[in-house]
Amino acid sequence: MAADHANLRGRLSWRGRCSALAGMTSLGLAVLVPGAAGAECAADALGTSRVLAIDPAATPRVGRKQFPATLPLAPGEIVLTFDDGPWPGTTPRVLDALKAQCVRATFFVLGRSAVEHPDLLRRELAEGHTVAHHTWSHPLLNRMSPASAEAEIDRGIAAVDRLLYGKSAPDPVTPFFRFPGFASSPTLLEKLAHRGIVVFGADLWASDWNPMTPNAELRLLLGRIEQARGGIVLLHDTKRETAAMLPSLLRTLSARGLRIVHVVSKTER
Repeated sequence: MAADHANLRGRLSWRGRCSALAGMTSLGLAVLVPGAAGAECAADALGTSRVLAIDPAATPRVGRKQFPATLPLAPGEIVLTFDDGPWPGTTPRVLDALKAQCVRATFFVLGRSAVEHPDLLRRELAEGHTVAHHTWSHPLLNRMSPASAEAEIDRGIAAVDRLLYGKSAPDPVTPFFRFPGFASSPTLLEKLAHRGIVVFGADLWASDWNPMTPNAELRLLLGRIEQARGGIVLLHDTKRETAAMLPSLLRTLSARGLRIVHVVSKTER
């Protein structure tokens, strides 16, 4: 337990340094990450090229598949995001693959799964990833009343923040949220913007909710990355095929000279 707390303190200190560096940027433009490819990484590791700190007030929604604008990424830059976890058997394999390549990603977690698997949730944070929010139990929020939908969002946020930070305030420590199934509504989008919570869509995805082999998923995703020239990539750390595919994806991105960007909040609470 003491070791876990030490890891979390180290993670929070690292995020504090990121926030301080981000203060020198406008809209979180390129901030290099000291030691992103540390001594524990192979010389040819993909690494994390920079941190992008997002100001929720200036960037309330991102992802061109759903919204008019996306993150200010250069051609060839990729933000890796994973939904629906944490999940035993697959999330550890995803984390192992990211760690081997010194890559940091963003995990949009379910509150219910976080409560069931708190060790995996804490590992995500301890290994330098951004832990964001994806409701309590993954309903389609646009089919609920606004009050019920907000309660579902808040329950998920409270569960995650209580496990990671010992607090469950209405405002999340990391104010990033993704709608399950991208099922937003104008009312909910307005409410989240008013609360300073950035809504993430995506620029492309692997369609890993469909049955396919890891190799087929790899070919599909690489083709879409090539066509889009990078962007916010949506994957699911609950999918066995994605966990199996990820090491090959990261090696191929490195070989092709693509770069990983890690997103954090400029106003982390």
